[in-house]
Amino acid sequence: MRQPVILNDSGQPVLLNAKEARLANYWERLIQNSLGYEVSITTLTTISKRISQQKFFELFPADYIPIIVGEGAWTSNITTYRSFVAGDIFESGIINTGVDGSRLSVADAAVDALNIPILNWAKEISYTVFDLQMAAKSGNWDLIAAKEKARKVNYDLGIQRIAFLGARPQNTSTASKCLGLLNQVGIKTDTGTITAALSGLTYAQLATLQQNLIQNYRSNCNYTAYPTHFVIPESDYNGLAAQSSPQFPVKSILQLLEEGFQVICRNPNFKILPCAYAQVSQAGSGVLPSAYATQMYVLLKYDEESLKMEIPLDYTNTLANSLNNFQFQSAAYSQFTGVLVLRPLEMYYLGF
Repeated sequence: MRQPVILNDSGQPVLLNAKEARLANYWERLIQNSLGYEVSITTLTTISKRISQQKFFELFPADYIPIIVGEGAWTSNITTYRSFVAGDIFESGIINTGVDGSRLSVADAAVDALNIPILNWAKEISYTVFDLQMAAKSGNWDLIAAKEKARKVNYDLGIQRIAFLGARPQNTSTASKCLGLLNQVGIKTDTGTITAALSGLTYAQLATLQQNLIQNYRSNCNYTAYPTHFVIPESDYNGLAAQSSPQFPVKSILQLLEEGFQVICRNPNFKILPCAYAQVSQAGSGVLPSAYATQMYVLLKYDEESLKMEIPLDYTNTLANSLNNFQFQSAAYSQFTGVLVLRPLEMYYLGF
């Protein structure tokens, strides 16, 4: 991360010598108090009853992907079967009644299976009697509740990232098979339909986009499905409140696109959803497909027969326990998978 440059009144960078840098680091650590609960106060200090909590970027993966919870707990893999129609063309079933013993054409079904590994997750929190007693002296801060909340936030943010970007390699090679919504393999990639941010398109360019976007999706899936969701970078979504036409400021770009897609797809529930993970600046270099230098867009069909993510074992925490009544530990555990795309033709990547 690039460090900010501090300037003086003349606009020149402030540079510290070695001694000044050591003193600055010392006072910074003293002021921050190493995130502890020993804080200096005076007799005229009042401790507020309210505590300001750290905030995080949050969204709900279930709004973007079907999430199935509670199926297949305590197993290592989930296998999903796919059924296919097998047989000759329809006209092969036409028979000639004038010929004895005419052989009937056969209609049949075929099946294959997709397998996705289940990842096991667990983390603990711990504290001592010293921690509890000293935290109690600090006022209204609940040490145990804060630790429990920190672990749950860690889990929620982790599942959120898994849903969109998959797992980073850590303790198992299985993580490399845990992919998210935005980095699937074998999905059609289109870098020609969207050539600039939607929020900056002219009225004519928006009309062209509406003409081509759904058609390209339909062509890709052989006209077997309509998309239900259009996931776009949040930096682009935040600009869609602008008017679609300065000459006729009747509808915003978001209204124009969303209502148009609802009509084309014959689905009043068609949604355009923002996703900060679709920006390389948020996702991290090398996570999104290499074709997308800056922004990524996804058309998909929200259907668990098309794509899904499994959480066989939801977040579960244990009671705190101790062997010596001085040190206490508790664990929380879960099982999850990456995103499994059952019908690759029903997902369509776009970007520039």
